[in-house]
Amino acid sequence: MAGVFRSAHRRIRSSYSKILTRRLWRRHCSPSQSTIISTSLFTRSFVSAANPKSTFDAITLRVLRNEIEYQSDYAPPHLPAMRFNSFAVEDRPGMQWITLKGKFGDTEDIKIEATMFDGCKSVPKLGDDIDGEEDLRLHSSVLVDISKRDGSDYLEFVCSAWPDSLEIQKLYVLKRDRMLSRPYMGPDFRLLPILVWIWMP
Repeated sequence: MAGVFRSAHRRIRSSYSKILTRRLWRRHCSPSQSTIISTSLFTRSFVSAANPKSTFDAITLRVLRNEIEYQSDYAPPHLPAMRFNSFAVEDRPGMQWITLKGKFGDTEDIKIEATMFDGCKSVPKLGDDIDGEEDLRLHSSVLVDISKRDGSDYLEFVCSAWPDSLEIQKLYVLKRDRMLSRPYMGPDFRLLPILVWIWMP
């Protein structure tokens, strides 16, 4: 049973380390407090499992332990999703980003590289009963490449993704060797939502 809890503990710590970066923890979370809470929960669970109150509890715990051990030893491993809508997903276990590849028609290829959460900002919580409390909006960085199959230059969008919006920060025109073909001299795409709102009748 102790091995099961140690395995669960390692998985939870690994999940936290992949999803929340050190910067996120430094700014808005308390690692020491989180560790204390997590450790105390597992300690209480282990103590209660080691000291069953009745024979029925002991039998139930033994059945659960055997089932957990069987699932961990013989159940097939969980496979990550290989497709998302029309995109093929290339997962990189242990890395902090994933790649999605798709096509638009017969002439254009689209590649999206998205990071795990790499930042956040505090926003006020919504609700009548909430006074001064804040919530976190998590941020991801996204890189979008759009290229044609004729070997011509391609576009690269540097984006900032939030739960309810996707902001285009920069746009590059690149050659196939990823050298900058020419600087983009167009408008600032961050002003696009404002301009659209102004132009709407």
